[in-house]
Amino acid sequence: MLIGEHQHTIDSKKRLAVPAKLRKEIGERAVVTRGLDNCLFLYPMAEWQKLTEKLSQLPMGQGDTRSFLRLMLAGASEVELDQLGRILIPDYLKTYAGLKQRVVVAGVYNRLEIWDDERWAAYKENVEKNTDMIAEKLGELGLY
Repeated sequence: MLIGEHQHTIDSKKRLAVPAKLRKEIGERAVVTRGLDNCLFLYPMAEWQKLTEKLSQLPMGQGDTRSFLRLMLAGASEVELDQLGRILIPDYLKTYAGLKQRVVVAGVYNRLEIWDDERWAAYKENVEKNTDMIAEKLGELGLY
């Protein structure tokens, strides 16, 4: 399971080191794509395959479905971890997520999320202010 919050930097060659604790679960190859909330999602290959199988079952006649598929699939890039556990982040994904030098790599169960550190701090602050409301909504769903 991919969990935790890790501070990292993107080097001058646009490479990001995957946290050492998480490299084994990510494997040698992974897929990085546009995520939600203007972050990037990094999926191990097995998880990416599961996701794409689910996405292929969505109704293509709906505009929102097509838009979401384009966001996730057209924006995807297969990456390979080098000997130091680094991946190369394509420019278009770096721009999409507003990544500068300092980033946060957050483990979110079956994927990693890559956030600009300032954007992550603002997002986290907002969520933390609304924890009670979020817990109530999850309670209504029977999840909390």
